[in-house]
Amino acid sequence: MVKKIQNQLLKIIKNSFIQQSLITLIFRICGLLTLFGFTVFLTKTYSPKIVGQYDFVRSFLLVIGSICLLGCDQSILYFKGRLIGENTLEGIKKVYTKMLGMLLTMSVLFLLIFWSINEEFINNYFSDSRVYDILLKSVLVLFFYGLTTLNTEVFRALDHFYVAELFRNTIKYIPLIIGAILLFYFGLETYLVEVFLLGFVVLSFITTIIVFFYFSKANVEKATVNFGYKEIFSKSYPIAISGMALFLLMSFDILFLKKYRDDSTVAFYSVAVKLVTILSMVIITVNITVSTKISEYFFSKNRTDLIKTVQHASRLIFLLTFPIAFMICFFPEYILGFFGKGYVAAKNALLILAIGQGICSAFGTAPIYLNMTGRQHIFQIILLVTVFINFLMNRLLIPEYGMIGAATAFVVSSIFWNSITAIVIYKKDQVNVFLN
Repeated sequence: MVKKIQNQLLKIIKNSFIQQSLITLIFRICGLLTLFGFTVFLTKTYSPKIVGQYDFVRSFLLVIGSICLLGCDQSILYFKGRLIGENTLEGIKKVYTKMLGMLLTMSVLFLLIFWSINEEFINNYFSDSRVYDILLKSVLVLFFYGLTTLNTEVFRALDHFYVAELFRNTIKYIPLIIGAILLFYFGLETYLVEVFLLGFVVLSFITTIIVFFYFSKANVEKATVNFGYKEIFSKSYPIAISGMALFLLMSFDILFLKKYRDDSTVAFYSVAVKLVTILSMVIITVNITVSTKISEYFFSKNRTDLIKTVQHASRLIFLLTFPIAFMICFFPEYILGFFGKGYVAAKNALLILAIGQGICSAFGTAPIYLNMTGRQHIFQIILLVTVFINFLMNRLLIPEYGMIGAATAFVVSSIFWNSITAIVIYKKDQVNVFLN
């Protein structure tokens, strides 16, 4: 019996998919430790008001960044799957260059739109005279934020998975960490948001240099497939809407807590959300690892390997998330108390979020399957309906229930879109993404 288990474990360890997923997960855990270490530093040294402002701007940037990227950060992996048979880097380079033009155009357009909005209207809506100023600064660095995000996924498309994970999970925090320490040392804590935004300017230059270094060193063959702007846009914008919808699901709660509560409440709730990102990190890590394989197997009509990949991903996600969800549910006060006494106020919200994410982990590759198989428009409709539901729930629950209302709205919405997506996938392809 023991020998049989050992042989089974050895077989699992030798599986290249599981090896890559686990190594990627290690990188993400290192990034998560960096994030939590920095979060503890912030909550211990900065006032909840300043921390809340930072989390508010971060949520805003996630949403508008997903709009300006037009889904290019995810679709670059889709096009990599389409080009895999070509064995050419030139195709990826051409797609990337066109995506840069689309990103710049969208960033300028968004800036012009924001300039047309009345400053007093925005400040009065949030009852904060500083809101317009910090949101304008966020829009000004939008291109650099989008470029950093796109370059990180280009690393992955060029098969530099671990470089991508290093930037995505660890290096992106370094400018902010250094800046926050210096601000605290010189007593300039109120400039935390500005330092956070300037960090993306630095990161965009560094990642762009590395991207072109990889392009110049690779053995480039002439591409026989050339994707035009129209095709890139048609495949990317549904992903953009899907990405925007997902970020709205993670941002409506912050925006409404900012309006109906205060910056301190935003800070407390954001810590609970960051803790639950441990679970979402596992789901995202495994899904990113298998995304190009799902695209490749689907378009090559390799149904056997497609189903096997989906099943392995679902089991691995659940096995990695269940112990973490269990630990969070049993020690919420102790975990939150580590960030400061005031943060224990988010205990009930943390419990709701952890249970919800634990349930969502059973849906395996549902979050990326439709995008990687050319059904972006279907996923887009599902998420848009979910965003509407989430908006209504946040609007109704947060004014009365605060953080508990925000957590409830997020969990109900997440379970809704995961379950509907799993049903659609099964009806379309007879592929069961749910844990089995």
